[in-house]
Amino acid sequence: MEEKDNVVSFYDQFADQQEKTGINSRHLSIIDKLVKAGLAPHHRVLEVGCGIGTVSHLIAKRTSKGQVLAVDISPESIQKARQLWKAQSNLHFEVSDMKGFVKPNQEFDFFVFPDVLEHIPIDQHFQIFQTVKRHAHPLSVIFIHIPAPRFLEWMIKNEPAKLQVIDQPLDSGQLVKTVTDNGFYLDKMETYSVFYQEKDYQYFVFRNQNPITTTTPLSKWTVFAERLKIKIRHLLPL
Repeated sequence: MEEKDNVVSFYDQFADQQEKTGINSRHLSIIDKLVKAGLAPHHRVLEVGCGIGTVSHLIAKRTSKGQVLAVDISPESIQKARQLWKAQSNLHFEVSDMKGFVKPNQEFDFFVFPDVLEHIPIDQHFQIFQTVKRHAHPLSVIFIHIPAPRFLEWMIKNEPAKLQVIDQPLDSGQLVKTVTDNGFYLDKMETYSVFYQEKDYQYFVFRNQNPITTTTPLSKWTVFAERLKIKIRHLLPL
């Protein structure tokens, strides 16, 4: 309980810094990749670890015909978020650490974790995705964005003052196993650059493991176009 109190206290104080920072390249990259993963105007979204709602606000703008529920462990952050984004009627905020999160008969199209799992003790991750599973439907998507583990290890060693109260490198293999053990499959994963030439972030797209019932072969023109792109890229003879 004392550890949780310390975490809550840290993020209550961190809320002011988030407000000063505002929207940055990381936030814009997250929303861009969410749209590419299929985020649509009618979707219902649960965002975990929303802070003061910077990403929540961007998601809500993209889901104008849907609903966004954003949760965070910090009451101060939630209070600021409610004030900052009160004009967005499709955006709602709640204080929650996901342990007791229950929304009877509510399902979400997207579950978004925007650089939050590295701040939650690893032994709690499985329970979080059990909760996600209970609120998912056959087409639900999980989107996870985290610091690249090698880069975060460098930060811990070289710039620890910039880190948060809990900031742990996450093993990508273990993260994938935790999510897949709860009924999702890995659709896409990429390590890429946001602020540094060295790849400093990773994102994952998971989809529900509902079985494939029908298959649709690619058209011969699509196959030919892909072959042509590869040959041109490598200057191979046709």
